[in-house]
Amino acid sequence: MHKKTTSLALLSLFLLSCGGPDVTYRPAPQILPMHIKKLAVRPFLNKTQQFGLEEKLTLRVTDEFLRDGQFPVVPEGQADGAVVGEITRYILTPVQYDANLVPTVYKLDVIINLQFIDRTRNVILWTEPNLRGIQNYAAPTLPGGMTEEQAREAIWNILARDIVKRTVKGFGEATGISEKKVQ
Repeated sequence: MHKKTTSLALLSLFLLSCGGPDVTYRPAPQILPMHIKKLAVRPFLNKTQQFGLEEKLTLRVTDEFLRDGQFPVVPEGQADGAVVGEITRYILTPVQYDANLVPTVYKLDVIINLQFIDRTRNVILWTEPNLRGIQNYAAPTLPGGMTEEQAREAIWNILARDIVKRTVKGFGEATGISEKKVQ
């Protein structure tokens, strides 16, 4: 009897490993409602002490929506939906030093809070708290190094792609560092 039970267990394991049903969790995408045809990008708020971040990020996000081409970008008064965000953290940290304790590698971390407003129904469709853009870079004096401004531009590109992907493809496509929720 013990031999029969062992054989049955081994056969079950073999069958499960040979093309059993796909059990990967894939939530249904939460895409924009059909009535949203035109989008606006509200100018980002800047809650940091760094001057001028909001303008560059707003322009880069608008450019990325235009490049994507799935939704026309219009002034907010004409839009069915609006992307609204605020830059909450700007953290520049030296992470590597030379023998003289001069920083040679930096980590730039920009964190934003993001939400999408259905202007037709006047409700928040989703929020993405703490969406993060990170860029590690060598000092500009080193080969392949970059300036802080170049690192910021790289982060704007990362965040803009994540924002457009989150808006167009749905929940779960971009990753914030804290709990996401649909309202």
